[in-house]
Amino acid sequence: MKTIVVFFSLEGNSEYAANKILEYTGADMLELKTVKEYPKGNFSKYFLGGKSAIFGEKPKLVPYKFSKDKYDLIIIGTPIWAGTFAPPIRTFIKENDLSKKKIALYACSASGNAEKCFEKLKKELKDCDITASLSLIEPKKKQSEENDKKIKEFCDKIEKQ
Repeated sequence: MKTIVVFFSLEGNSEYAANKILEYTGADMLELKTVKEYPKGNFSKYFLGGKSAIFGEKPKLVPYKFSKDKYDLIIIGTPIWAGTFAPPIRTFIKENDLSKKKIALYACSASGNAEKCFEKLKKELKDCDITASLSLIEPKKKQSEENDKKIKEFCDKIEKQ
């Protein structure tokens, strides 16, 4: 099964998870980057990122190459901002018709409550087959056997489909 991990990462947590998933699956990787960068590590990160997420903005992405037809499974990874997925993921979904594709989701947050984020992603991906989801608590910042075990179990689940 040909797989790709498509993710956005502001402070490295979603990227850390993507690299772990690659270790277990051998998937391809596509990191989304915005033309105008979001601020990191301060109040403006929460204000600007949260506003962008709440208002459903679609920031312009640095050009990338992606062909959905090359992949049997697309894994989408995002940080959680204001209870939802990061705006660059919205841009990616709008730029690419992912209907009828198998999709797995992962989200990284400080609290571990990703259900609201997953519900909003599922609405955006309404014509897709969502096969699995994974919620992680700051996997880069708080590296743990528990997070690594969750990632491994997620990979085992999607590999069996």
